[in-house]
Amino acid sequence: MNYVFDAPDKVMVGVRGEVGNRLFLLQARQGRRLVIVKCEKIQLSALAEWLAQVITELGRPGHLPDDFALEPEYEVDFVVGDIAIALDEENGTIEVSLESIEEEDNLDITLSKELAGGLAIAITRLVEAGRPPCPLCGGPLDPKGHDCPRTNGHRPPIR
Repeated sequence: MNYVFDAPDKVMVGVRGEVGNRLFLLQARQGRRLVIVKCEKIQLSALAEWLAQVITELGRPGHLPDDFALEPEYEVDFVVGDIAIALDEENGTIEVSLESIEEEDNLDITLSKELAGGLAIAITRLVEAGRPPCPLCGGPLDPKGHDCPRTNGHRPPIR
């Protein structure tokens, strides 16, 4: 199924579950249509970085929306595999394409630079609210302890 949102009313991002075991979701709504996709944390983080880079090319956005909270829980439509971003300089928009792991489903969202800027900020806040990174390897610190590969087994787990 190919979902196309050329003028989305809202794009939302959020998590379900506890820190360390969270499910990352992205929702897009246009009119009565709602599509929900499951993403990995690293995918959303990369998306936020890419959006920030593309926005600098488009120029400073106007007022950024600030409501990116998820709508009530529904069934996930698909799990994201590949993400692609394209810049439409003529229209001043950003095209985001999210493809499913099975490559059967695709979600295409056209974002204004304001919506993209707000989304990048919302994603960054969401990702940073998780587990802090290990100061040695950069991997997430687990509250139960972290066997850091940089210590090569010569230190007890970092807590």
